[in-house]
Amino acid sequence: MEIIRSRTLAAWLLAACIGLPTLAAAQATASSSMAQDQPTDTLVPPTSASDFTGQQLDSALAGDWRSPNNRARDVYRHPKATLQFFGIRPDETVIEITPGGGWYSEILAPLLHDDGHYIAAVEKPASGDEASKDDDALHRKFASDLMHYGKAKVVEFDPKAPVFGAPGSADLVLTFRNVHNWASTNKDGADTTSAMFKAFYAVLRPGGVLGVVDHRADDSAMLDAVKKSGYLPTKYVVKMATDAGFTLEDSSEINANPKDTKNYPKGVWTLPPTFALGDTDKAKYQAIGESDRMTLRFVKPAPATATP
Repeated sequence: MEIIRSRTLAAWLLAACIGLPTLAAAQATASSSMAQDQPTDTLVPPTSASDFTGQQLDSALAGDWRSPNNRARDVYRHPKATLQFFGIRPDETVIEITPGGGWYSEILAPLLHDDGHYIAAVEKPASGDEASKDDDALHRKFASDLMHYGKAKVVEFDPKAPVFGAPGSADLVLTFRNVHNWASTNKDGADTTSAMFKAFYAVLRPGGVLGVVDHRADDSAMLDAVKKSGYLPTKYVVKMATDAGFTLEDSSEINANPKDTKNYPKGVWTLPPTFALGDTDKAKYQAIGESDRMTLRFVKPAPATATP
């Protein structure tokens, strides 16, 4: 879908000066902004849809609504490059699976606010458990800033029989550092993980994209040996996705960390941001940084068309 038209570019420049640039803002102000003189030597309009999305992402990342602690992790999580790798556009319907306290919500919900739809899929919580605390934090975040989160939606799902929305209703499903949690809940890691990937497939439209980021074990590692550490073999994640019907379209080293040796007393949680050992060797683990992560883009194949 073409998301930029020449008549909106000047309006985008005006919108960029006052906040997150969106298609709706551009369309609403196009006629008035075209009449204004713009300094061509300092303001260069985007030349393609990807440029436009990239500049919107820059604005979202720079937003003062983001918490300082979350901003500090950009160097490890590479949100702009990651979201561009997954092909996000601001006019899409995007479902984020188990967003926790909303690290990516702070970027995605404002990005999609005017022209798209952001949906946070959260596990049905039990009173007092981690899911309940995350759910409460997410609702508080959305309620505290209607300007940026007012259109964000929350759906609850049962991880044993998940449903995230109407079949074929989403353009992009994103899951950041969640698969290892599902894999560790069953003896072979397949039951919950398989159900989740099948539900991703169901909610995506044909041609829709599934983006997965998770802690990456060594290629030779076996699932049973590492799943309690928080790391997963890439081949396991690929198998879960392809068994559900997806095609692996591409992988990226955007979130790689060669300093991560993956052999810590408390698994991946030894590293930042958790620091499960407290102050013990904290400087050492801080120097390593956050985990080495796989970044995988899957696509739901479009149905074959009959040849006349």
